[in-house]
Amino acid sequence: MKNLDFLTNKLYCHRGMFDNEKIPENSMKAFKKALKFGYPIELDIHLTKDGNIIVIHDDNLKRLTGIDKETIDLTSDELKTVTLLNTKEKIPLFKDVLELINGQVPIIVEFKYDRKAGELEKEAVKLLDNYKGLFAVKSFSFLSIKWIRKNRPNYIRGFLVHKEYRNKLETFIFRKFGIMLAKPDFVSCHYSLYDDKHIKKFHKNKLVMAWTIKNKTNYKKLKNKYDTLICENIEAIK
Repeated sequence: MKNLDFLTNKLYCHRGMFDNEKIPENSMKAFKKALKFGYPIELDIHLTKDGNIIVIHDDNLKRLTGIDKETIDLTSDELKTVTLLNTKEKIPLFKDVLELINGQVPIIVEFKYDRKAGELEKEAVKLLDNYKGLFAVKSFSFLSIKWIRKNRPNYIRGFLVHKEYRNKLETFIFRKFGIMLAKPDFVSCHYSLYDDKHIKKFHKNKLVMAWTIKNKTNYKKLKNKYDTLICENIEAIK
């Protein structure tokens, strides 16, 4: 039986503790600040062109670096000189982030899905297999989570659910059948979905966490509706 206690009744830092002015999201500085306050961390990973794993949310670098290129088209060497949001912070390698955190707090790792399912996951588990701290993995791609279920059944895995998809049919399919196909240990959904019938059905027996809580009003409203909240501005909203 998997122990998901580290995911319950917790506030997780969304992409570390950042302000996107002096401290960019998913940066070493954001993770160091979360560690200083003792908060668990949620982060995102992508695979570079040369097969290294970087910690960044977006498929395209423009929002965070001003460079209009896809992450999958660049090598880790090319990314070494790229800085985040006019700071000195660089896009970190996943292995360096794991070394920094080193089991001090639990982490949730989101696999992004700009590649064929299995490519990023195969490289990520090489690092996670040797990681000594508490962690869970999640993705919006049920194919990604199916890969984890098949190849690393001992991993705690989660399926991400959007507030809405492109149309009503797609929304129904992903909420109902996506969860069924992924067979996750937990669901991570948009915070507004606590009354969604598919989420409520899953929540009867399993853990559901919500993203992203950004203000005190939503925190007070939702803290008893979910097992876990993924938050920004944690110190201001509690």
